[in-house]
Amino acid sequence: MPSFPPVQSVRRAFVLLSELNKQRVATVADLHARTGLPKPTIVRLLETLIADGYVASDKRLGGYQVTSQVTTLASGFHGAPMVIEAARPWAIDLTRRLKWPVSVALLVKDAVAVRFSTIPDSPVSPFHATINMRLSLISRGLGRAYLAYCPREERDLLVQMLETSTDPEDHPPDLHAVVRTLVRTVRARGFAERDPATEPTSSSTAAIPIMADGRVLATFGLTYFRSAVPRSKLMEQVVRPLKEAGARIEQSIAAMKTR
Repeated sequence: MPSFPPVQSVRRAFVLLSELNKQRVATVADLHARTGLPKPTIVRLLETLIADGYVASDKRLGGYQVTSQVTTLASGFHGAPMVIEAARPWAIDLTRRLKWPVSVALLVKDAVAVRFSTIPDSPVSPFHATINMRLSLISRGLGRAYLAYCPREERDLLVQMLETSTDPEDHPPDLHAVVRTLVRTVRARGFAERDPATEPTSSSTAAIPIMADGRVLATFGLTYFRSAVPRSKLMEQVVRPLKEAGARIEQSIAAMKTR
């Protein structure tokens, strides 16, 4: 909850700017119809936005349009792309319900890296911190989920890159055979897991891809202690809720794209 009531004039300015950003050019009447704001309020806000350089009045086209100045409003937004923004509430909710930490990883060159984690929200995390941790595409659950579900052309390129990797986890005997088996196994199961021989062996991670338009945008995984989750209960206790949350994330991404 906010500490103070929202400043309505600021809200109205952002509503107006957001609507202008959707149109090539808009008149006061257009903006009134789309936002419901009173016309005198729209005129005052437009004059303020013009004075600050975010909006221009185009007399030739008979309306108002945003300027390149609006791009500066996003210049400080570096970290969380849309998939992280969409995943954050569902990841936090999953950890609150199941207690185990959840991570979202993005592809970085020939591996994935954790870009969001609910470790601070988990009372039983096997790790203290994982943000920016590099995870192998061959041995780690989040990496395997990416490799198994990305398009074949991308996977072939990634395997070529792995052949020159300096990470020992990227160099099993007969890399190509391992990748073929990995893809077949992960897709058959519907989720990826960390190689049981990879440390720490006391825990594991189940992971799935977050997909959009046939591409893997990120991977989404839950880490748990093996002793606490019997293999016979893995689907029920971990994989099913993980997939349900993953579906919600994909729905959120689709909704964001239509804004």
